[in-house]
Amino acid sequence: MPRSSLDRALAALPSSYPGPGGAAAVIRNGEVIGCHSWGFANAETRLAFTPRTQFRLCSITKQFTCALLDTWSDKAALDAYVASSLPNLQEPPPGVMDLAHNQSGLRDYWAVAMLHGAPTESVFGSAEAKRVIAGTRSLHFRPGTAYSYVNQNFYLISEALEACSGRSFSELLQTQIFDPCGMKTAFLAANTQSMPDGIQGYEGSEATGYRAANNNILWTGDAGLGASLDDMIAWEKAIDAQRDDPEGFYNRLSRPVHFRDGRLARYGSGLQRGKLFGRAMTGHGGALRGWRSHRLHLAEERLSVVVLFNHMSEAHSAAAELAAAALEITRTAQERMPGSTAFIGHYLEPETGLSASITPTVSNARLSLRYAYPPEILDDWTQDKAGRDATTLTLDDQGLVMSRPQENRETRLIPIPEMQRFQDLAGRYECEELDSILTIAGSEEAFYGAFSGMLGQGRMERLQKLGNDVWLVPCLRALDHSPPGYWTLAFQRDAQHKLTGLRAGCWLARDLLYRRI
Repeated sequence: MPRSSLDRALAALPSSYPGPGGAAAVIRNGEVIGCHSWGFANAETRLAFTPRTQFRLCSITKQFTCALLDTWSDKAALDAYVASSLPNLQEPPPGVMDLAHNQSGLRDYWAVAMLHGAPTESVFGSAEAKRVIAGTRSLHFRPGTAYSYVNQNFYLISEALEACSGRSFSELLQTQIFDPCGMKTAFLAANTQSMPDGIQGYEGSEATGYRAANNNILWTGDAGLGASLDDMIAWEKAIDAQRDDPEGFYNRLSRPVHFRDGRLARYGSGLQRGKLFGRAMTGHGGALRGWRSHRLHLAEERLSVVVLFNHMSEAHSAAAELAAAALEITRTAQERMPGSTAFIGHYLEPETGLSASITPTVSNARLSLRYAYPPEILDDWTQDKAGRDATTLTLDDQGLVMSRPQENRETRLIPIPEMQRFQDLAGRYECEELDSILTIAGSEEAFYGAFSGMLGQGRMERLQKLGNDVWLVPCLRALDHSPPGYWTLAFQRDAQHKLTGLRAGCWLARDLLYRRI
């Protein structure tokens, strides 16, 4: 009997997404129509990866946190707890629903921790989290006006739920979600150092070799869920069972969310919203060094996909491939001619102070935009436009406009002038808001920089120059899987060209001022 498209797609995962091990399942109409596990949960101990292996789901946790939040009637008490956690904030605080929709305006605490000098694999627990959050003095946008992915939004939600209920977050998850949904082995896996059944996450690749990933974050509502593939299958079945109830928990979580100006948001209640093969999709990914996961749900098809890797392959791509196979959709690559070279170059985005670098891909048929991290690939590249759904670039008479609908932002990019030969960057710079120090050493041939503060002394990295007084500090490994990538340093000078300071930021944490000491 010939194998189905889905059977072939499942069987291809170990070679298409190589690594020590993994597991995946496809659920349709409330039933498992495909399930596969392979390889090893721990290559050193030869522990097999099975559907019962306890897995670190990372940010998929956020929808579970919001499922608990949805049942809490007294949101005002939660708002008050959030405000009390930000004692130094010098502007109106976000509300708990701003947090749930990633519209809080807070800077991500694992990114800010790098400005405080946190070594990549250092311990970051409740004490460190509270210190970083309590030190917040400003937001990088007004709550409800824009979107930015912020992990402590969901940490604060879980802390608020604990404080207002008098029960632990773990107990709330167990009694209100795991038990009712039949998630028999799910639990709060707060400590990222290890898992009870011995599963290990791995960094590296087949080309470089695999090594056990070292993590020391302690987390809760942002990314703490531990669950097996069997547990996630139970979650998807519970979602399907209440599909026709408008007040069902997942239907409530997936309801439309808006910004303050009424525009539709693409993230809400711990769920990404979007389109896949023309169908409305909700879902979320999860990642930490050594761990990648993804789940997606197509409500109109009653289709869910869950993919778990204990390595760094792209789980979201694997999930999309399995969905296509289940729907018998054949995807064909389209050859495109390259568009206008006028897009290519380095730019500064004035509102945030972040840099944007635009280059052609290796095939010269699409553009790569390095603004957030990782860089985005923009197709539909023509003479005056590039990209389509997530980010678009448009050329007009005044220059280049970048539109990012998920963030509710449209902005004009300003070309960075060619490098001038200033050699006065070396020195120390202080961010009063964070009590953070940036030290720059060397000369124009090779400048190096590092941040230090209450969490330690960061490692020196070679600065990369983009143009006149705009440089990058690489930060490709951080506490979390999603690093800042690159910190933009936009140096500032007075009328006599004397260097006075700089504006530093990355997509996760923007618009921080450092004055020269």
